[in-house]
Amino acid sequence: MVDVLKDKVAIVTGSGRGIGRGVIKLMAAEGAKVVVVDPGVNVDGTGTDNGPADQVVKEITDAGGAAVASYESVATMEGGERIVQTAIDSFGRLDIVVTPAGILRDRMIFNMTEEEWDDVVAVHLKGTFSVVKPACILFRQQRSGRIITFSSGSGLVGSSGQANYGAAKSGIAGFTKVVARDMGRYGITCNCISPSADSRMTATVPEEARAVRAARGIAAAGARGPQTTRRDPDDIAPFAVYLASDHASNVNGHVFRVYGGNVSLMSAPRVINTIYTEGQWSLDDLAQQAEDYLTMDLFNPAPAITPQQ
Repeated sequence: MVDVLKDKVAIVTGSGRGIGRGVIKLMAAEGAKVVVVDPGVNVDGTGTDNGPADQVVKEITDAGGAAVASYESVATMEGGERIVQTAIDSFGRLDIVVTPAGILRDRMIFNMTEEEWDDVVAVHLKGTFSVVKPACILFRQQRSGRIITFSSGSGLVGSSGQANYGAAKSGIAGFTKVVARDMGRYGITCNCISPSADSRMTATVPEEARAVRAARGIAAAGARGPQTTRRDPDDIAPFAVYLASDHASNVNGHVFRVYGGNVSLMSAPRVINTIYTEGQWSLDDLAQQAEDYLTMDLFNPAPAITPQQ
């Protein structure tokens, strides 16, 4: 496809590097005018650097596209509003919001500090809301718009040492479903991508832990069909562009797992099994019925380790 996003205006957060960079460059190549949002922070959210956003803007404009930079943080409502205003001031409208910006502060739950919790939730979960909310005001008025959020296997199936990140990413998946219901009546769609790709963030995870997380994530998610070992962050971009295009105008409120050449529709939470009694359960009956019909053969992601004698 060529110019599938012609005359559209897109914001992509965290687009100076990684997955966001691939998304915004493909959107620009498909005709969108884009706002490259990246304050250039380190993986843990510290520091600032205009260089990454400026470099992506240069690459896009050198190729004949239209792009401007925004160095705002998504962690505040004021920052989110200024990001949206940049699109309006620069290009006169807004059509697409994509929110892959994120940081990591991994720590086992018994060691995690309040600051580590707050900082990660602020960038991922609040950072999604801070841009999507002001965009939705415009989208509702113009009766059109595309919102693409980013979850993670850590939020959908869990990853050890990522209570803050997993909670934020799970929250984003729920946020997506609610926004889809709030905005669908106005012709706006909101969908979520759970990507798997190498990035600055994954590079901070020890190789052994990364392999265990990947294996458990695929098993828990019930992956089907051929699997790939590709982890190129640019592989996420085509599906993001698809969701932003008119081809996906009736796709709303769904979560997709994307990595390499694999795109999977994730199932919504559903009832698997039920036990029932009239009135209130007695503990003896509940324990027996649960063991026989409800909790038998359930997967334990972290079985207890028997101490060495």
